[in-house]
Amino acid sequence: MLTPGQAGDCPRFTTVLDKIRVAGPVGRPRTRPTAVAADKAYSSKANRAYLRRRRIGAVIPEKSDQQANRKKKGSAGGRPAAFNPERYRQHNTIERCFQKIKAWRGLATRYDKAPESYEAGLYLRGSILWLRLLTSTT
Repeated sequence: MLTPGQAGDCPRFTTVLDKIRVAGPVGRPRTRPTAVAADKAYSSKANRAYLRRRRIGAVIPEKSDQQANRKKKGSAGGRPAAFNPERYRQHNTIERCFQKIKAWRGLATRYDKAPESYEAGLYLRGSILWLRLLTSTT
């Protein structure tokens, strides 16, 4: 899902997850991944409730202000959000992929005004990265 460059990604969290299809070895693609790894920007009550409703594991660290607010309420603040630091370490792979995509200055700064042109650049960069992976000797 392509959004304006200056817009935040968090409001589109549920829309993007609704469109995800996870291909398996056989059968139709799954519409519900096992877990979602995201950074602190996605740590909101609404996002966590959405993931719980769909029975998707949340690998999202809690923001410090949310944590402080919960602790300030004492036992009425509820328990801490579940977080698996071992799984979150794999999030680095996603961030490195974004860095490789943004190595193209036009994609990093969104020079293209038309969404179609920007999306074409994304597909081209993705294809180049994929071909490099296929032809790598290591």
